Amino acid sequence: MRYFIELSYNGKNYHGWQRQPNEISVQEKIEEGLSLLLGEKTSIVGCGRTDSGVHASQFYLHFDSSIKVDEENLKFKLNAFLPPSIAIYRIFLVDDEAHARFDALSRSYEYRICLGKNPFLIETTWLVQNKNIDIEKMNEAAKFLYKYQNFKSFSRSKTDVKTYNCTITNAVWKEEDNILTFHITANRFLRNMVRAIVGTMLNIGTNKISINDFQRIIESKDRTKAGASAKAKGLFLTEIIYPKELYTYVND
Repeated sequence: MRYFIELSYNGKNYHGWQRQPNEISVQEKIEEGLSLLLGEKTSIVGCGRTDSGVHASQFYLHFDSSIKVDEENLKFKLNAFLPPSIAIYRIFLVDDEAHARFDALSRSYEYRICLGKNPFLIETTWLVQNKNIDIEKMNEAAKFLYKYQNFKSFSRSKTDVKTYNCTITNAVWKEEDNILTFHITANRFLRNMVRAIVGTMLNIGTNKISINDFQRIIESKDRTKAGASAKAKGLFLTEIIYPKELYTYVND
């Protein structure tokens, strides 16, 4: 039987989502807990991979179990086992073919920049003490993201993807209470893509490059032309959308 888990995590103390040799990962912690509580070695598959230090306010994974699970009881015990930085919200039965990664229709990220020193946000935002960031210009540049499919310019150079094509359906900057947030949604993302876009667009907002430069960077398909990546701690995976039938599966 296959189950989905909805969760969130603070990525500060983890070397990303995926298991790494000699490093602590979110996947490793959850697999340890599930294996112990279910009494069998349990592997999990996540909806994506977040890099070291990146957070997720919504994340999904799936696992298979040879026994029928009491979802609420397992949720309670798994939360008790896991550190405070990982929270389990719900566990639910799905079709045996459902897949946390491949069935996702879209994913949304937020990148959060703090425009003034704030001790309560130091772990989850990038501090940029510049009151003269031109948000309007950055939003004008963001519109170009809808016009392209290939985002090799914002991808980690050493990656094994078959295509650099992504369809971006939302890209907008908003400011509220001294926090500047970039919202972006796409059918898929490349490694380091959001952080590279943010770093490049911040160069537009601080008048280091022009909007036309941004367009040329996208068209170049060359990572060296884009700006430096924004810091990992400001990035959140915030929403994953699946087909409606995945949530309403009933095992007869």
